[in-house]
Amino acid sequence: MDYLQIQRHTPLEGSIAISGAKNAALPLIAMTLLAKNAVSIGNVPEVVDIKTLLKLLQNLGATYTFDNHCITIDTCCLRNTKATYDIVKTMRASILVLGPLLTRFGHCAVSLPGGCAIGQRPIDLHLKALEKMGATITIKSGYIVAEAPKGLTGAAIVFDKITVTGTANIVMAAALAQGTTTITNAAREPEVVQLCEVLYQSGVAIEGIGSAYLTIHGTNRTLLEMNSFDVIPDRIEAGTYLCAGAITNSTLTLTHVQPKHLETVIAKLEEMGFYCDITDHTITIHPTQTIKPVTIVTQEYPGFPTDMQAQFMALCTQAEGTSTIEERLFENRFMHVSELQRLGADIKLSGHIATITGPSKLSGSDVMATDLRASSALVLAALVAEGETDIHRIYHLDRGYEKLESKFQTLGAIMKRSKE
Repeated sequence: MDYLQIQRHTPLEGSIAISGAKNAALPLIAMTLLAKNAVSIGNVPEVVDIKTLLKLLQNLGATYTFDNHCITIDTCCLRNTKATYDIVKTMRASILVLGPLLTRFGHCAVSLPGGCAIGQRPIDLHLKALEKMGATITIKSGYIVAEAPKGLTGAAIVFDKITVTGTANIVMAAALAQGTTTITNAAREPEVVQLCEVLYQSGVAIEGIGSAYLTIHGTNRTLLEMNSFDVIPDRIEAGTYLCAGAITNSTLTLTHVQPKHLETVIAKLEEMGFYCDITDHTITIHPTQTIKPVTIVTQEYPGFPTDMQAQFMALCTQAEGTSTIEERLFENRFMHVSELQRLGADIKLSGHIATITGPSKLSGSDVMATDLRASSALVLAALVAEGETDIHRIYHLDRGYEKLESKFQTLGAIMKRSKE
């Protein structure tokens, strides 16, 4: 098993090209199940989660090539509609094949996702919506068995809470349904917006893209002709590198980025005293004389993203004063706190609120990654910790960050991957 060895190194310097968004690429790959032609997708990050979903599609009968960040996927000859546990257990996003398989074939079996380190992510919202669209769903031997022999029918869907994967799943299901589907309380994340835009460009009439109320006019099981497209930049990767610049008080430039997707992140960095130069596709963060404390509450987009909470917690350890972070979306997303404390961070937990008092003098130690974003928080803390920090279980990082250590090395960081 690999681990990262990181030596303190401040400041960093240089520029980083941001990769394509993993969280956008995953539903877009699942969406190719609705296509009648081979689909080419560019700017795809070469990370483990992408390869896992491609393996799942291959098991279903799809063929693909993946070269130089471009995937070409052909699902025209798909025959198998069972997503097996051995793959689904490794990535909860595999549930994204449920909607497209069911709407295209009228039946499918998808393994129930395994546990999640950051808390429960129930899929009951997906299932209730599909049932409202006419599906019969049973849970049998650990599988979701879904049947709709005559296809799905448009329905009025009201999500009790905002769900990103639920919205994506039902949008894809509605694309080939008969009639019109409306989704109230739809997720507004840029990744969901791109999915809707690609479907719209492929001939599916969708109204309200980017809003909390979507209307999808289905094609009645007519498969779609899809043109090639590129995945949007990864706003979470971009936010992580902005926090790297902030915690080391460096001047860093990000390229191939969409600043409008990072407005709340940039606003919090500016609140902490940093200045950002912004163009259409670049962001440059500049040092500050004093890192100010901040108050953060995680919310669905366009609010502050839960996927940036851990990175900002690491940054807050270097702020002059007391910061608070309230996590409203996931009940177990403070698992990185104990590891940051091992490095010397002064963090106190009270339910879903963390209080961080800084600045803390961090010292290198052995720490363990518990989930994807917690891993990146430990990397950031290690950049300013005296001595060497060894981060174990970095397979979490490999799920979502492309070439992380080599990108940091180009900025001057002393970081290398080693074997246990």
